[in-house]
Amino acid sequence: MLSSNQLKQITALQHKKYRQESGLYVVEGRKMVLELLKSDSEIVGIYAESSWADSFADKRHNVAMTVVSSKELSRMSSLSTPDGVLAVVKQKTPSDFDAAKDLVLVLDSINNPGNLGTIIRLASWFGVKNIVCSSDTVDCYNPKTVQSTMGAVFHTNIVYAGIEEFLCKNKNLNIYGTVLNGGENIYTHSLSNDGIIIIGSESHGISKQAMAYVNNPVTVPSFSQTKDVESLNASIACAVVLSEFRRRRY
Repeated sequence: MLSSNQLKQITALQHKKYRQESGLYVVEGRKMVLELLKSDSEIVGIYAESSWADSFADKRHNVAMTVVSSKELSRMSSLSTPDGVLAVVKQKTPSDFDAAKDLVLVLDSINNPGNLGTIIRLASWFGVKNIVCSSDTVDCYNPKTVQSTMGAVFHTNIVYAGIEEFLCKNKNLNIYGTVLNGGENIYTHSLSNDGIIIIGSESHGISKQAMAYVNNPVTVPSFSQTKDVESLNASIACAVVLSEFRRRRY
């Protein structure tokens, strides 16, 4: 049975402050929770409507499950139409890694939760295990971000850090910066199998501080016949760039 205190605590996880204080976050929906159960994430509890609990009881691997009403689930959920189940999960402790061994994504002031979630999903798809986020990048455990990752957040090492310090430490590596104008054509420029790729904010691009470490500025050229066409947003640019890096590898 769900207590009023549990309901209050889970609802509070919609807010960044409480997520940071508790070290917990929420995963919602049948598909997402099933993917969560396949990962090594530490699940604190699962809260499900009776139909979901009965159908998937054998998949919860001794994780505590509480049956809740649809009304209770709606109160806990950030979704307009909750999908039967919600899990509370411990945030992962970021792991140390060697930036010289593979591609690393650096995200500079990505503010849109959906864009961040899509970028995490793209990183997983293209085999990029490590993402370094600037301190002002949106929280990767934001509910909208988590949903947009489609489960990739469970399998990706995400570090929030001072990106200038990280870039300075790795300044001898190939550091690719995605820029709107003035960079080398991504389709013709020499690309390595490792190195750092910086994706800048949706509004302002890569900051001057981070740009100072870029030794390989690259641009996704436009083939549009219209001069007024909008530039690519951060997640779409990331998809094009990662695809081209991996295409060269194989």
